[in-house]
Amino acid sequence: MLTDNLYKAEDSGSKIGRRVCVERKNGQSEKYYIGLDIGGTKCGVCVGCVREDCEVRLCEQERFLTGGKSYCEVLKLFEEKVDKYVQEYAVESIGIACGGPLDSKRGIIQSPPNLPDWDNVEIVKYFEERFSIPTYLQNDANACAIAEWKFGAGKGAQNVIFMTFGSGLGAGLILDGKLYEGTNGNAGEIGHIRLSENGPMGFNKAGSAEGFCSGNGIKRLALIRAKENGVEMDESLTTRDIFEKARQGEAFYQNVVKESAEKFATVVSILIDLFNPEVIIAGGVFMRNYDLFMPLMRPIIKREALGISDKVCKIVPAAIQEDVGDYSALAVAFSKK
Repeated sequence: MLTDNLYKAEDSGSKIGRRVCVERKNGQSEKYYIGLDIGGTKCGVCVGCVREDCEVRLCEQERFLTGGKSYCEVLKLFEEKVDKYVQEYAVESIGIACGGPLDSKRGIIQSPPNLPDWDNVEIVKYFEERFSIPTYLQNDANACAIAEWKFGAGKGAQNVIFMTFGSGLGAGLILDGKLYEGTNGNAGEIGHIRLSENGPMGFNKAGSAEGFCSGNGIKRLALIRAKENGVEMDESLTTRDIFEKARQGEAFYQNVVKESAEKFATVVSILIDLFNPEVIIAGGVFMRNYDLFMPLMRPIIKREALGISDKVCKIVPAAIQEDVGDYSALAVAFSKK
C-alpha cells in the first residue's frame, strides 16, 4: 500500500524501530546507504536516503578527528558509528571515499600520502565481515565525480569530468555514462602532467599541473614569485589569504591568481580535446573563486581547445559544496547497487 509517511517501523525482529524503505504516491522508493569519508586529519560518517530518481538527502552525519590515531583506532571508531546506524536503518550498502593510491577492485587502501600507516589495509573486507553488508571503496576524485554526476552539476550528462583542485589536483572521469578508472585504477591523475620545466612542486614534480593548480601549490607559487620579484610575503599567509588580497586589488597577488588560472585553463583545454565532455566540474579553490578564474580562463580555452568540442562543454563550479565528502561516499555506495 502506498503511503505519504517517510518512515515506518518494522513490526518484528530484533531491530524494533529500524527505518526501512517505503514507497511514496508517485511510485518513487527510497533506500538507505552509509558513507565513510576518510581524510588525513578528520573523517566523516553519514547515512543518506536516495530515491530511484537520484534525489538524495542526508539523514545523519558525524565528524571526528583522526590526527595521531593509528588506522586500527580509526577503523574502530568507524565500526562503532556504523554499528549504531545499522541498528536504526535498513542499509543497502556502504561506500568509502579515500585518497589514493588504493585498489578499488580489491578494496584495499595502499599507503596514501596523508595516511602514512595505512599500508595495504583491506578495508572492504573489514566492514563486510563485521556487518554482512556490501561495501565499496573508491578514490576521492572518482567518488566526487560520481557524486556530481548522480546528484550535482553533472546530473543527466553522459560525459562528465570532475576536478578536485583542493590540496591536490586530480580528475574523475565519467565517460559514456560509466566511471573510467583505467587499467589499475589510476586514470585521471591530471595533476601529474608537467606544464613547465620550472615551477612549484606538486605530485612530487616541479612545474606540474598540481603545482600550479592546487591549494598547496598556489601558496608555493606565490612564495617563488615573491622571491623572484623581491616582494616581501608573510609565509604564514594561506591560499585563502592570497585570494582575499587579490580581491582587494593587490597587484602581486592578482598576478599569482592569474598565473594559476592560465595554467588551469591549459589543463582544461587538454581535457576538452582528449575526452570531448559535456561538462567539466571543479571543486575546492576553483569553486570558491569561480568569479576570478573564469574570466581569465575563457580566452585561453577558446584559443587552445578544439572549437567544436569547446562549444558543447560547460565549465562549472561543483554544486555539492560543504558536504562533498559525505555525498561522495554515499555516491560510491549508491552507484554499485
